[in-house]
Amino acid sequence: MEILIQWLKPLVVMAVGLTVAITASRVVQRYSAERLSQHRAVLLRRLVFYTITAIFLLMALRQSGFQIGVLLGAAGILTVAIGFASQTSASNIISGLFLLAEKPFELGQMIEVDGNRGVVVGIDLLSVKLRTPENLFVRIPNETLIKTRVVNLNRFPLRRVDLPVGVAYGEDLDKVKRILIELVNADQRCMEEPVPFVLMQQFGASSVDLMLYFWVRQEDFRQLRSDMLFAIKAAFDREGVEIPFPHTSLYAGAHSSPIRISLVDEANTQASQFQEPPL
Repeated sequence: MEILIQWLKPLVVMAVGLTVAITASRVVQRYSAERLSQHRAVLLRRLVFYTITAIFLLMALRQSGFQIGVLLGAAGILTVAIGFASQTSASNIISGLFLLAEKPFELGQMIEVDGNRGVVVGIDLLSVKLRTPENLFVRIPNETLIKTRVVNLNRFPLRRVDLPVGVAYGEDLDKVKRILIELVNADQRCMEEPVPFVLMQQFGASSVDLMLYFWVRQEDFRQLRSDMLFAIKAAFDREGVEIPFPHTSLYAGAHSSPIRISLVDEANTQASQFQEPPL
């Protein structure tokens, strides 16, 4: 009976500890949800849960008869051994603390890291989890986030749309600019401030390359960019503005004299080749 009681005590302590840890973490989450960012609230909740669990675990071990001093000494030696074998994990944890302090992104925001773009669905001390637009799961170590360029696509409420537009060399550029600006002003999703504008990029191989700039809200960016491309194509067709495609002209001799090409009827040519010569 005494042995049973001796084993029940640590189990009761752990059960109480888990109950306290879960309750405390929920209270912290409820309290911090209105005062901290979602990122920091999640990390604070986990820190409270694991800290309380560790304290009650030590109490349960003590109830079981373990010597805490000996256990801590063995744990110290084990920690040193594991430390040499897990330098990458330690680096990720330290990097995670830096990310927590800097807070370059939060849960629910879309970021781009090392060619991977997705919505942040998880932030831990070891890694960050992304869900890509293709619904793929990507895990990025925190050390990579510290060393690599990170682009936060949702940090600010407004975003600029840059649309490349190519027109033929013979087109009236003032007319083209007027059409583009009118299209932007006609769409209520486009912001009036900053003012939209058009700049010339370069003289391309087969077109004059322009760039249309206008500002939209973050949530409208992808759909509005696509809608504006459709609107530009329809407006150019309606106004008779040519959108050129790459082509090559061949010249012989003087650069202004094109090669003369004559099309020959293949059937008549073959018939004349087999016609008997006159006697």
